[in-house]
Amino acid sequence: MDALSDVLHVLRLSGAVFLAAEFTEPWCISTSSGRNVLAGGESEHTVFFHWLISGRCKARLVEGGETLDIGPGDLLMMPNDESHMMGSDLDITPVVADTLVIPEPEGGMLRINSGGGGEKTHFVCGFLACDRRLSRPVLEGLPNIMRVPFGADPASAWLKSLLDLGKQETLSRRPGSDTVLAKLSELLFVEAVRRYSEGMPTEQKGWLAGLRDRFVGKALTLMHQKPGDPWTVDSLANQVGLSRSALAQRFTELIGQPPMQYLTRWRLTVAAQRLRTDGASLAAVAEQIGYDSEAAFNRAFKREFGVPPATWRRTLGSTGIGSAVGNA
Repeated sequence: MDALSDVLHVLRLSGAVFLAAEFTEPWCISTSSGRNVLAGGESEHTVFFHWLISGRCKARLVEGGETLDIGPGDLLMMPNDESHMMGSDLDITPVVADTLVIPEPEGGMLRINSGGGGEKTHFVCGFLACDRRLSRPVLEGLPNIMRVPFGADPASAWLKSLLDLGKQETLSRRPGSDTVLAKLSELLFVEAVRRYSEGMPTEQKGWLAGLRDRFVGKALTLMHQKPGDPWTVDSLANQVGLSRSALAQRFTELIGQPPMQYLTRWRLTVAAQRLRTDGASLAAVAEQIGYDSEAAFNRAFKREFGVPPATWRRTLGSTGIGSAVGNA
């Protein structure tokens, strides 16, 4: 399994297509953080997305920054739960999107219809929920607002069919719909991340940039494939074909932290995921990820997640993942 697949496996994304929106010019809306009733509460990190079906609009973060032009087939995504604005004109006073949401009759799909009566713009919107602490490698490598263009290629047609299916599942809410929507959301996120990564400028830094690097990418793959091995910078450097100092410098410049610090965080992320899903003892989990003693594992885990591993497991088992991680 490659490093991106490893991280996405730990993410355990959930989500749903939940809203159809139609705006007419002139219009401008603002959205709050994803931690609201639409996203199912305040305990999980939320990634919002908007798929533009027809029309055009502009988008930017509420706090300012780059303004993006969004066209038909584009996916607008906010990976880091940031408030944002969309509209035909971002200089007019925005309407808070939450105040516009109304349900369809007989419990159908949520929808928004707003604007001044001019040219129409149509979106399908949704969210992905995940535990931010387990999602850091990917989320920290993505911008706060991103446009992912999808053209007329076969992959784009396939993705549109997935969104159409998600819309139908949201409307019907048949047995198993939650599982179907979670899988559809995960596929959407993976494809968006891959397309963003493929189009990144060569000078960009971050985890995704590290994956593309010949040497750093191989080092990441080795650590992800065998997190319990007794890796050192020397042993990684020998495997990837660089000197110790060259690998350490290259890795730190791209990833933002030294190799051994990254390895520690990844080991503990794997441990947290296993504690959530496996019945193995704490000692067995510690050994699997490279700790010689359960005591050392307990100390490291508490430093990283704020609670001992036994508390993490017990809390997740009794009240769900959000309770253990809070709003981190």
